[in-house]
Amino acid sequence: MTSTYTFEDGFTVRRLGFGAMRLTEWDHVPAGAAAVARRAAELGVTFFDTADAYDLGLNEELLAEALHPYPELLVATKCGHVRPSRGEWVPLGRPAYLRQQAELSLRRLRVDRLDLLQLHRLDPQVPLAEQVGALVRLREEGKVARIGLSEVSVAQLEEARAVAPIASVQNRYNLTDRASDDVLDYCEREGIAFIPWLPIANGGHATAGGVLGKVAAGLGATPAQVSLAWLLRRSPAVIPIPGTSSLAHLEENCAAAELVLSDDDFAQLSEGA
Repeated sequence: MTSTYTFEDGFTVRRLGFGAMRLTEWDHVPAGAAAVARRAAELGVTFFDTADAYDLGLNEELLAEALHPYPELLVATKCGHVRPSRGEWVPLGRPAYLRQQAELSLRRLRVDRLDLLQLHRLDPQVPLAEQVGALVRLREEGKVARIGLSEVSVAQLEEARAVAPIASVQNRYNLTDRASDDVLDYCEREGIAFIPWLPIANGGHATAGGVLGKVAAGLGATPAQVSLAWLLRRSPAVIPIPGTSSLAHLEENCAAAELVLSDDDFAQLSEGA
């Protein structure tokens, strides 16, 4: 199992990334958040994920404070999903808005070009080609290096690829939520990175009586580590992005990259988690 993923342009990242969403709260950065981001880089994480909608851009600013100028790191951000209130998310894919948000992300991340800009959600009120086309124009201007999508079907991915090369897809996926199996398989075949958000399975299946709990106990690992190890084994296209604001949990998650599942463990988890 390879520990890295290489994009079509040759840029290589380690396959266990970091989701930064939990590093900020609605109106402030908790003490120690920047230290968590810096520690992730120290532990070898080279793929960081954020979004313009995470706390009104505060999340991007936090990553810039902690990691700029991002030596040998890839920072992915997203646009096209607004958050009017804590519990509300609304797709907004008008081309003018996507351009505005990309320009703001450039400013907040302190870069001239975004490593990876992903459509956070497709706006059903705007033709997909227009949404992707807005990102294409930004790439043509040198402001975006790679284009990605989030929460899409295979059909939507194929439609988008008719407009532009797609470097990544970010869908919800984990050991017990595999609705995007077909999207993952497509990405693996086509050389597209698959970035599962909410990658750590949780809930009742993680108890000692469940398959996940039993495999974790047998390996001397935590259920979270086994969940991440299963994702890394599931496909070489997968780049999980577990997020945390805890240094202890960060260390635990990063250690999952060294966890080796036997064929039997992998089969049991795949069939019975």
